[in-house]
Amino acid sequence: MEATLRGAWVVAYRELVRFVRERSRMFSSLLMPLLFLVIFGAGFNRIIGAVTPGVDFVQFIYPGIIAMNTLMNSVMSGLSVVWDREFGFLKEILVAPLGRTGIVLGKVAGSATIAVGQGILLLVLAPIVGVRLTPLMVIELVPLLVIMSVSLSALGVLMASRMRSQQGFQILVQLTIFPLIFLSGVFFPVNNVPAWLEVVSKLNPLTYGVSAIRQLFLGSSSLLPAGNPLGITVFGHTMTILEDVLILAAFGALMLALAAWSFGRQE
Repeated sequence: MEATLRGAWVVAYRELVRFVRERSRMFSSLLMPLLFLVIFGAGFNRIIGAVTPGVDFVQFIYPGIIAMNTLMNSVMSGLSVVWDREFGFLKEILVAPLGRTGIVLGKVAGSATIAVGQGILLLVLAPIVGVRLTPLMVIELVPLLVIMSVSLSALGVLMASRMRSQQGFQILVQLTIFPLIFLSGVFFPVNNVPAWLEVVSKLNPLTYGVSAIRQLFLGSSSLLPAGNPLGITVFGHTMTILEDVLILAAFGALMLALAAWSFGRQE
């Protein structure tokens, strides 16, 4: 246990130091979500208007943009695994007495911390897009982002555990991230789409993260009329924030276990 915790701390600290030193990465990781918010918001707000009664398109996609930013920062954590493998550093820490589970936990913890921090930075846009923000909402959002970031970071580490080149990993990430984003309800309600698309969307773990954040920001808003839930419906049941979080946590536990297993089998 001591070796596992020591390994997790060393690896997580290294991930954070690397991120802080790469200032271009700090700003570029926020650029894509901001572009989606500005371009989609400006381009579709007047055309689409209110997606849900009382909530316009920009207000609707804002929580989804936070989830999308968390996804992108989390899954890209796997790139550091591939980078370490290419330059030989991963081989050194695999043979060190740190514990391979600790290495996985450290990679995930470091990446999740970065993703949570980036998600919180996006909160400064809330007043600009007309989303009500209170200290209590921020306090409730942080643990939600932590669970989502850990789950998605574990997915990124699992994806990278067998990749041998950065180019191959980046292609895999592109093929993974964009379907997850567009099938998660960031840009449209998943309850109002064709049946086949609704089924696929509800198999997407990010869908539950988007739903939880959206309910947190808009579910109790006075903008919404009574009886107009924002949660997704599964088998006729409207999911609550707690249920969304439990699904994310279960997915994260599975990804962590698979990532640790995959690293444990490496020579």
